[in-house]
Amino acid sequence: MLLLFGATLHAQDVAASGVTLWRTLEEIDYEITQDEWGDLYLPVFSERIQALKGKTVEVAGFIIPFEEVLKPEYLILSALPVSACFFCGSGGPETVMEVRLKPGQRVKYTTKKIRIRGTLVLNKDNLDRLMYQLKDAIYAGYAEVP
Repeated sequence: MLLLFGATLHAQDVAASGVTLWRTLEEIDYEITQDEWGDLYLPVFSERIQALKGKTVEVAGFIIPFEEVLKPEYLILSALPVSACFFCGSGGPETVMEVRLKPGQRVKYTTKKIRIRGTLVLNKDNLDRLMYQLKDAIYAGYAEVP
């Protein structure tokens, strides 16, 4: 069951969504650099990805359960089910996204595919965080599963 508090949705404001968004986010290369521990792979975002930076997007995905799931304002969303996600299966780092919900928004954990709408942030500098992030996000409902 999902809980939603105080969301207003406007579909016309969404720059990209669903499968189209995830396919665009796959358009990534990596620059190999070095640090004291060895090779670092830094993301190089395509022009199409960069064009979405700072825009409102709607992501359909699965909540990844982890210790922070007890903080319902912070989620990790995966394009793939948990068994195939980046952390547990065969998905790459381009298939997951950090989500920070707007103040007052909460989403309870579910195994169903959901939709989250927010502002896309591209991260290539902080290697302790995921390269794709949504800020000021809101729950937008269950996603249709093909």
